[in-house]
Amino acid sequence: MARAVLSESSLEVKQDNQNIEGLEIDATDLGTKELNDQLRDLMLSGAKKVSIRNVCGQRYIGTRLYTPEHLEMEIEIFGTPGNDLAAFLYGHKITVHGNAQDGVGNTMDAGKVVVEGRAGDVLGFSMRGGEIYVRDNCGYRTALHMKEYEGKRPVLVVGGRSQDFLGEYMAGGIVIVLDLQDLAHEANFIGTGMHGGVIYLRGSVKQSQVGGQVDISPIDEFNREVLDQYVSRFLERFPEIGKSKEEILRSQFVRLTPKSKRPYGNLYAY
Repeated sequence: MARAVLSESSLEVKQDNQNIEGLEIDATDLGTKELNDQLRDLMLSGAKKVSIRNVCGQRYIGTRLYTPEHLEMEIEIFGTPGNDLAAFLYGHKITVHGNAQDGVGNTMDAGKVVVEGRAGDVLGFSMRGGEIYVRDNCGYRTALHMKEYEGKRPVLVVGGRSQDFLGEYMAGGIVIVLDLQDLAHEANFIGTGMHGGVIYLRGSVKQSQVGGQVDISPIDEFNREVLDQYVSRFLERFPEIGKSKEEILRSQFVRLTPKSKRPYGNLYAY
């Protein structure tokens, strides 16, 4: 297996083949900048897959990996990454074998993020492309200001539940919250200020739980096709869930959509 080693002067890549595969970084004594510097150097050296072990709070992992040539790399993280994992991500795939802190996918543009645990607050903040899959729960203000951009439509699928302010000021994209443990949605202020996109909740919510700008409606056949597509992708990433797609899709779902594209127009326009 190839292994990345940081020397005093430069990053040396020792490899057993020419494809630069199977690289590992030990993040035990690395700060945020050092770790991200190593990742970028490896990508520019041609690395296609890198595993990072002993991650403990380092931030912005995956943030500085954009190139004009649109190079792509797969990153596996063992441990708990810090805030803003995959911020501004463009085309890479990141898998977290554990939990993630706040701000996963901040302004993410393209690529995929898989979290084999829970995610913190502001998951998918201003996300404008790509897909995020979280096996368990997520925190407050998930999908805050999620938007669609130049034909891109971001997708966020959560296997557990969300806390308050899900979809706050949401302007575009698809959010699916599955509540696979059937604990019932307890979040409040869902969709406050929402003016675009759609939220699908497995189960039901009361009108008192959503913002005044939001319509609650049953799903139709088109919505079932959307759910079929992304629930399938969710289960491919988390086979340990132990539920079939058919079982999940037989459940009740509700659709949350905005009543207006300009919910506060009367406040700021004359």
